[in-house]
Amino acid sequence: MSSNTRSTQQHYVAPVEETPLVAIDAVKAEGKPSNLWRDAWADVRRRPMFWISAAIILLVVVVALFPGLFTQVPPNNDCQLSNSNAGPAPGHPLGFTKQGCDIYSRIIHGTSTSLSVGLIVTVLVAVLGILFGAFAGFYGGWVDSVLSRLGDIFFSIPYILAAVVVMSVLSKYASIWTIALAIGIFAWPATARVLRAEILRVKNSDFVMAATALGVSRFRILLRHVLPNSIAPVIVITTISLASAIVAEATLSFLGVGLPSSIMSWGNDISQAQRDLRTAPQTLILPSIALSVTVLSFIMLGEVIRDALDPKARARR
Repeated sequence: MSSNTRSTQQHYVAPVEETPLVAIDAVKAEGKPSNLWRDAWADVRRRPMFWISAAIILLVVVVALFPGLFTQVPPNNDCQLSNSNAGPAPGHPLGFTKQGCDIYSRIIHGTSTSLSVGLIVTVLVAVLGILFGAFAGFYGGWVDSVLSRLGDIFFSIPYILAAVVVMSVLSKYASIWTIALAIGIFAWPATARVLRAEILRVKNSDFVMAATALGVSRFRILLRHVLPNSIAPVIVITTISLASAIVAEATLSFLGVGLPSSIMSWGNDISQAQRDLRTAPQTLILPSIALSVTVLSFIMLGEVIRDALDPKARARR
């Protein structure tokens, strides 16, 4: 009885002309296909924080490369003790240091030193972190064990403390390269750990299995498929590590184990001005502001890039 009822039951089907395809059913053939980097760029260019931080970083880079465009006053050769800790004067908008040197000129010319140390450390950290993290995560086994234990050894040593020891031993050879190497050699394990974890996730993807089935060598799979799809977190941590490197250089110079006083840097100026904080606070505050603004801009840029490369973070906004 019930089977006969079901067989004779009629179903209504709407005519095709009454059910046109809506936008959700249409296939959009034109336009470039979406990917992680294109979506990230579309996200960051809508955020004011990205443009503010990028503008500050661009200004810092231009100042470091072309200091003569911003000041014609020699930072060291025009110092007069009669101007010791004096306030602003015509041609000297920020006043003078205890030695009578122009504060504005020293900040401008010290930009290249601080930024150079940061860039060298960042490149060194990125190269070492990518090499150790990529091979450890992709090949696994004894390679992962050896490289991970080596990374743990370096990770257990605070890189600031290690740099203090290295610079104390190599005080006669103190230079931009020396302090950059002292910081970078001990600061790479964090990058390696992040990349290793990301590669462990990516290497089990279907496209990696397909490339293996086609006979592609493992090293080529790592370079062409796994590493490009795992590099996004490294870009974020590298951006932030540049800011950390600038702070580390200033910290070592402040402690007296960084760059020699003959080399202009924000850390040296802050170190030399700490004794005059009560009588002439501008000699310490102004280089500190330059350091803080630069570091903050790199941190802001790293935060924006991190959110843009995270689909879940984009979806929450």
